[in-house]
Amino acid sequence: MDNLTRRRFLTMSGVTAAGALAVGATQVSWSDLMSAAVQNPLSSEDSVLVVVTLYGGNDGLNTVVPAADAAYQKARPDLAYEASEVLDLGEGFGFNPGLKGLKGFWDDKSLAIVRGVGYPEPDRSHFRSMAIWQTASPKTPVPTGWLGRWLDAAGADPLHAVSVEPTLPPLLAGATTAAASLPVRGLKLPAGKVGTAFAALGQPSSGEEHWQAQAAKSLQDLQNAVKVLGGAVHDQPEKEDDEDEQRTKGASAGGGSQLGAQLELVAGLVEAGVPTRAYSVSLGGFDTHADERGTQQRLLTELDGALTPFVQRMRNSDRGRQVVVLVYSEFGRRVSANGSDGTDHGTAGPLFVIGDKVQGGFYGEQPSLTDLSNGDLKATTDFRDVYATVLQDVLGADAGRILAGHTGSVDGLLKV
Repeated sequence: MDNLTRRRFLTMSGVTAAGALAVGATQVSWSDLMSAAVQNPLSSEDSVLVVVTLYGGNDGLNTVVPAADAAYQKARPDLAYEASEVLDLGEGFGFNPGLKGLKGFWDDKSLAIVRGVGYPEPDRSHFRSMAIWQTASPKTPVPTGWLGRWLDAAGADPLHAVSVEPTLPPLLAGATTAAASLPVRGLKLPAGKVGTAFAALGQPSSGEEHWQAQAAKSLQDLQNAVKVLGGAVHDQPEKEDDEDEQRTKGASAGGGSQLGAQLELVAGLVEAGVPTRAYSVSLGGFDTHADERGTQQRLLTELDGALTPFVQRMRNSDRGRQVVVLVYSEFGRRVSANGSDGTDHGTAGPLFVIGDKVQGGFYGEQPSLTDLSNGDLKATTDFRDVYATVLQDVLGADAGRILAGHTGSVDGLLKV
């Protein structure tokens, strides 16, 4: 399969052109966000939703591994993990070895695993399935994303939702409003002696005139902004496509990385009191048709390495403790391995919800590995049940209005 750029992937989903581009996505600067934090700061009581999209179709069976199930071992003789290799979660399941930090959140009951998540009549196309997940409309294509519709209903302020991805994702496109976009680029000030001198220019001095004081304050504001928004990607330079062969494996259908940088930026914005209630970040590369074990474990290690310090950092502030993280992918993989040490497009998979407001544990029924639908898992939880829960209990919204009358939810998932 040819690798696809993120822009082409999102455009082909059919939502970006009809939604975000129609209403005009707003690219904001750090000054816009810092001004909003001063004028209308986020209350320490307002919950914040961070949506993490894993593009490409993450293999759920090798993420939350049913290592004790003989049917799993039989279906994947070369891909299956042994019980001794995984991080024990109980009930015969274990986390992929790359998820050591997330295992700690599981142990302290701040991580929930919702099992068998999917939708009726699943579609195995990356583009159609991702459009379904991002619009929350499995049967009929619609031009708006589920968080875009929430944005419309919540006052149509673009700053209420922010994407720090390279392209605004369809889930943030409303009918009248599109979320703000703040691509990760970082800010950097001079270092060494020049940097010391530059910092000194921002210090107030007694007896200076009004405009000198204003200029100094502007420089000081810039330095404060760098502490919040700068540096996120300085140690993570973009790699050329051919620079690292390992990083291109599984990268079709919306590749891309820098999740750690995206989450570092989100953390700074939350701590600064920016009045944003929903953020979108992403990690690509999960289309693992070949050489899956090494590729997926590397990606899950990257996911873990980004999420773990983010969640730990959020626990250090009142605003941060209100953050809830939702991690999903557009579909799982088929139960049986293919002939290339990988797996092909499947259906249902696990979804993670993480944070201090989460009641940790298993939710939903684990799909059977023997009672299959054309070789695929049968979904046991509708993803809209999870959306309805976070819309109501995190964003304080009328979920039925946003999800076209959908009435399901996941009871007990969040502390209210």
